[in-house]
Amino acid sequence: MLVATVHGSSNDECECYLTNGANSAYYSRHSFYDYRNLGNYAGVPSPVQNASRKAGVTSDYFNSDTWDDSWSIQDWSNRGKGVSLSGDATVLMINSPNNIYIEKNDDEDAASDTFLTMRTMRLPGFQSAAEFDSVSTYHYVSVRMLARVTGSAGACMAIFTYLGGEELADVQEADIEIMTRDPKNRVQYTNQPSFTEDGDDIPKATRNGTLPKGVEWDDWVVHRLDWTPKRSTWYANGQEVASIEYQTPKDPAQIILNAWSDGGSWSGNMSLNGAAYMQIQWIDMVYNVTKDNEEKRSFDGRGLEADAGQHGGLVRRDDSKGACKVVCSIDEADEAGETKILSKSTASHMLDMRYWTRKMVVFGIMLWVYI
Repeated sequence: MLVATVHGSSNDECECYLTNGANSAYYSRHSFYDYRNLGNYAGVPSPVQNASRKAGVTSDYFNSDTWDDSWSIQDWSNRGKGVSLSGDATVLMINSPNNIYIEKNDDEDAASDTFLTMRTMRLPGFQSAAEFDSVSTYHYVSVRMLARVTGSAGACMAIFTYLGGEELADVQEADIEIMTRDPKNRVQYTNQPSFTEDGDDIPKATRNGTLPKGVEWDDWVVHRLDWTPKRSTWYANGQEVASIEYQTPKDPAQIILNAWSDGGSWSGNMSLNGAAYMQIQWIDMVYNVTKDNEEKRSFDGRGLEADAGQHGGLVRRDDSKGACKVVCSIDEADEAGETKILSKSTASHMLDMRYWTRKMVVFGIMLWVYI
């Protein structure tokens, strides 16, 4: 049974979602954000050339409830106190709503009518960048996006969970980062921070992964991050490419997507008038929510007592009160945005059968003794 799920809504019949893979887990909610059929909003805006100019959103789509209920476009810069820049940046970077827009898909044999584009461009005197953040926070999530990256070297394109801290060591973050100066089959996967305040690397916090089967990041790739209590695991087109237990995030966090460069050691320096783009057809995620202190299903087994096989098969489920009775999957569905019901509990029926079976056995023994 397949059910379409779009723009943050959830199928009423599904009570929980089971992911596949070696880090299989249950989640309580599902949201799907679809940018493939938004032709009425398509258009590529000219870059904002003035660093001091504040730009508005690029179409009414980004003023709609569909967008605002889930995402918030950022406009902050990396300017520190006075004329200084944050970190080791050498270029002023300014996030602009002008760099997030719906674009028509002109690919040959295009699989969608449109996609969402995030642009970062090196302009005279500054780097124009793009970022949008989730409105809600999540306590564990499996998030995936169908995306590609194109353009000039010297940019970082990312999707990640994020919880800031007063000190670098307090930051909790799980990243997928594509560096446009790297080989096109390489992607960086990290449980941040990957370096200390003194600038020393922490090798066990990060992996420089290789995309599978000759895939490159300028192809359309399903990038996936599974953040669970014990580890972060990353997939590309359904194949596991990295897994890290070290300093796995523990506390509720936002999801952030960005396209940026600041001339620093991480992103590198983009040439003047260069530009790079992250283009996204859809974002699909299952998660546990924390907004407004909403009560969520226990992730560690108290609410969902289950063992999941390597490929997401349901091995055991506790059918006690409050447990999940309708288990769904987004991994086993035929199309992105759809869910497939894996199982429906028959707990009450099975309980009745066990009860009456025991009664019949006891009655039979009593009858035999009497005879």
